[in-house]
Amino acid sequence: MPKKSHRTKAKHRAKLARKIQKENFQLPKPATTQSQLPNKTSSVNRKLDVRHQYLIPELRRIGILAGAMITTLIVLSFILG
Repeated sequence: MPKKSHRTKAKHRAKLARKIQKENFQLPKPATTQSQLPNKTSSVNRKLDVRHQYLIPELRRIGILAGAMITTLIVLSFILG
């Protein structure tokens, strides 16, 4: 089975980039009497969520496997020790 072409991958990446740009684009709001600081953390969090969406489930899976291995080693040390 042949690999995907670089052109197909580039199209996919460009499509994702356009989608992210559309989500992050905001129209300027009319000025109000109170001056408020722009909330930059929400856009940073959104970018991190998109880039690292599989990180938390993967870390959870690694933690479960590590805990199972440590538990198995402790049980074996009591049985064989």
